[in-house]
Amino acid sequence: MPPASAPTTDGAAPSRGPLAIVAGGGAFPAAVAEAVRAEGREVVMLLIQGFADPALERYPHLWFRLGSLGGVSARAKALGVRDVVMVGSLTRPRVRDLGMDWTMLRLLPRIARLFRGGDNHLLSGVLGLVAEQGFHLMGAHEAVPSLLLPEGQLGAIVPTASDEADITLGLKVVRTLGPFDVGQGVIVVDGFVAAVEAAEGTDAVLARYASMRESGRLRFPAGRGVLVKAPKPDQDRRIDLPSLGPATVREAAKAGLAGIAFEAGGVIVPDSLELVRIADEAGLFILGVRPGSA
Repeated sequence: MPPASAPTTDGAAPSRGPLAIVAGGGAFPAAVAEAVRAEGREVVMLLIQGFADPALERYPHLWFRLGSLGGVSARAKALGVRDVVMVGSLTRPRVRDLGMDWTMLRLLPRIARLFRGGDNHLLSGVLGLVAEQGFHLMGAHEAVPSLLLPEGQLGAIVPTASDEADITLGLKVVRTLGPFDVGQGVIVVDGFVAAVEAAEGTDAVLARYASMRESGRLRFPAGRGVLVKAPKPDQDRRIDLPSLGPATVREAAKAGLAGIAFEAGGVIVPDSLELVRIADEAGLFILGVRPGSA
């Protein structure tokens, strides 16, 4: 459950009209859309130019630039949208690339301040602007709770005592770095913090770790080490909730890790059955850890 310091709504009750999905990059916008539609609710994709996959045009959709919030808000309201979730990856844009409409130009001093900080600070501020347009903000985990990964061992592979010690250290690192708005993921091998996720994303961190092993910079054998993923402390879980997909499992296997651990209820996944199948085939464990257990 989200912590008390990170409320997941703006205080308004959700509606049963179409759910608007503000779509960044990656596979998660489609996964959320399919799960929502399976529950009998329609969706409207608000596709961010330069980030969203054009294949998402198969859903009812509106394209917009990040700076055209006023225009897309009016169009979404005309379609009956009240509830909004933000899903998918974003990289920090330059202010001059936002494509400002009049609504956003009037807020330019506030927007400039949002860029002076980490990604969580920026995205939380953007969501605040969305709320001011009259929408009810939700997290993807609120719209589709089934996307959250549970506690416990999910696949056939069992972590060792050494793996569990690495997991404990990894969770401590994430919680220590979190207040600085960095580090949802960390790789720990035999008590050594080998790599910390920053702006590059989880898969790039795994590729960097694999490169260090291949070059001899790190001399850990295959089948050692853990990728640990967890939300930052006091993170606004309506945005940037850690995600885990098949590509990450494959990258972890290529990097020679033993497995992946995550905070139970704090990580979303588009298809947990597929995730576990790939992990079992690769010989990786997948473990959900109770929040606060470190």
